[in-house]
Amino acid sequence: MGKRRSVTVLVNRVEGGTSRRIPDELAVEEPLEIHLDGVTVSTTMRTPGNDYELAVGFCHGDGLLGGAPVLGVRYCAAGSAVDTEFNVVTVETGGRAPVPTPRLGTTSSSCGLCGSTAISELTDRLVPLDPDRLAPIALALAASMPDRVLGAQGLFGSTGAVHAAAAFTPDGSVVHLREDVGRHNAVDKVVGRLLLDHRLPANELGLFVSGRASFEMVQKAWAAGFGTLVAVSAPTELAVQTARAAGMTLVGFVRRDRYNVYAPERLSEAR
Repeated sequence: MGKRRSVTVLVNRVEGGTSRRIPDELAVEEPLEIHLDGVTVSTTMRTPGNDYELAVGFCHGDGLLGGAPVLGVRYCAAGSAVDTEFNVVTVETGGRAPVPTPRLGTTSSSCGLCGSTAISELTDRLVPLDPDRLAPIALALAASMPDRVLGAQGLFGSTGAVHAAAAFTPDGSVVHLREDVGRHNAVDKVVGRLLLDHRLPANELGLFVSGRASFEMVQKAWAAGFGTLVAVSAPTELAVQTARAAGMTLVGFVRRDRYNVYAPERLSEAR
């Protein structure tokens, strides 16, 4: 289970018109097949590591658990995990979760949906966040999270090729940080860890993502109960609509002392 997360290869470094052979560290990317109670629900390209968290977080974020408790997580539903190279993970609820509809490939949950349809599907299974249950997180502190997280991104530091997601407290302490080639995978790993630790909904925490804030990032944050989402880059229009519908604070384009607050709509309403 200790699969490599990075490998070293020789590359040609061209600098000042001359080239030389140097070692370079690359992030590993492999497929992970996720099963729920024996049904294949997704295959995603991911960086090996924290695979149980990723599978559980994915099932939770997509609403596949239906409130059922996770009774077990293991590699490979049938046969040897070695035979599948630890690239198949099964989440088990003992049949308590609704029978899942397989979702093949790595398509976004918003793929093929208009904004109103995507949000209405979410609100069918999620309710707006209760502001009385959310821990207040100062905007200035939220905006400082990229600098707080960067030093802990070990795989990014060595490869420059992965994203990060981190759950953090109102005082800026990082509770869990996960890295992956996929932004959504990094979030799923964080959410999966919190679920396995019985810490969902994460009303007392904020969520940081190292890339843009897509609809899928906001969807996963809402499903997990985060009241604040901080993104280094910009959100999409659908992400902003969804964050406002959720009652979530969405901070993006963070550049040290400059940032944009996309949700709530008016800054005076921010927590």
